[in-house]
Amino acid sequence: MTDEPLKIAFYDTRAYDRDAFTQANKEFLYNIDFFEFHLDEKTALTAKGYDVVCAFVNDTLNGKVIGILKECGVKLIAMRCAGYNNVDLDAARKAGIPIVRVPAYSPHSVAEHAVALLMALTRRIPQAYMRTRTGNFTLNGLTGRDLNGLTAGILGTGKIGKIMASILSGFGMKIELYDVYPDKEWAEKNGFTYVLQEKLFQDSDVLSLHCPLTDGTKHIVNTQSLAMMKKDAVIINTGRGALIDTKALVHALKKQTIGGAALDVYEEESKYFFDDWSIDVIRDDTLARLLTFPNVIITGHQAFLTTNALKSIAETTLGNVQDFEAKRELVNQVK
Repeated sequence: MTDEPLKIAFYDTRAYDRDAFTQANKEFLYNIDFFEFHLDEKTALTAKGYDVVCAFVNDTLNGKVIGILKECGVKLIAMRCAGYNNVDLDAARKAGIPIVRVPAYSPHSVAEHAVALLMALTRRIPQAYMRTRTGNFTLNGLTGRDLNGLTAGILGTGKIGKIMASILSGFGMKIELYDVYPDKEWAEKNGFTYVLQEKLFQDSDVLSLHCPLTDGTKHIVNTQSLAMMKKDAVIINTGRGALIDTKALVHALKKQTIGGAALDVYEEESKYFFDDWSIDVIRDDTLARLLTFPNVIITGHQAFLTTNALKSIAETTLGNVQDFEAKRELVNQVK
C-alpha cells in the first residue's frame, strides 16, 4: 500500500448514499467517486485506477465483470449490503479479490418496514388515503381485520426475523417459526414455536419472509406452498425477491386463493427499482400485473432506508476498507 488515500468507486448511488458516505468519510479520508450507473459488463472498465469498488444489490458481479475489475487493478470489492447472491464468489476467489459486506446495519429498519407494510395492507391504508385526498370519506371496501389472535409465520429467524416476531407478538399474535438453524432457546424464552415448513405455510395468517436467498430458498413460496395457505392469508417479503415465484403468486392472486401480498423486493427488480418509470412503460408483464391488484402493496426496496441504517452501512463499509488497507483480519469477508 502507498501513503496515498485509497481510491474507491461507488456504483448505483443515489443522493442518500452520497450524503451518508460523504459524512462518514470525514473520519476515513478516502478518495471517493460516486457513479449513478450500475456496475456491469459494460461499465466495469470505469473501475480502472481505483483500489476498491463499492457495489449494491442490483449491480452485476459475475465472472466477466470480476475479470475486468482484476485487469483494472481493483484489490477489494466492498458490498454495502448484507446480500451477495449477485457476486460470483468462485471467480472472485480465483482473481484474488476479497469480498466484504455489511452483515447487519439496522435490522429494526427492515422489520419495522415489514410491519408497516402489513398494517397498510390489512387495514387498506393506501386506498383510504387516496379516497380522503379527493374528499371521499366513505368506508365501503375498507374493512380490515384484527391481527390480535392470528398466527404469524416467520420464515427465517436471523436478527430481522427475530425482531419481526417480537413486534408481531406485541400485537397479540401467535408466533410460529421456521429456520434450518433454529434458535430454540430464544424461541422457548419468548413463547414462540418452531414448526415444520409445511405447517408454517398451513397455519400462517401472515407469512413474513426473512431468510437469505440460496439454492434451497429460491422460490420457497411457489405453487405448491401457496396451495397450502389459507385463502385470506397475506405474504410480506422484505427479504429477497426470488424467495417468491412471482408468476405463481400472480396466479394465486387472480384465483383469489391468497389474501394479498406486500413486497419490498421483486425477483426481477434490477431494471426498475431505484429508478423513475412513472412516464415510461413497464414492460415486465409480471410486475405490471402485480401493480394492478388492490390487495398488493409494492415498495421499491426501501426497507433499509433510515438514517440509522445509512449511517451504519457507511461506517461499516468504510471500516471494512480500512481493515483491508491495514492488513487486519476482514471480519466481514464473504468466504
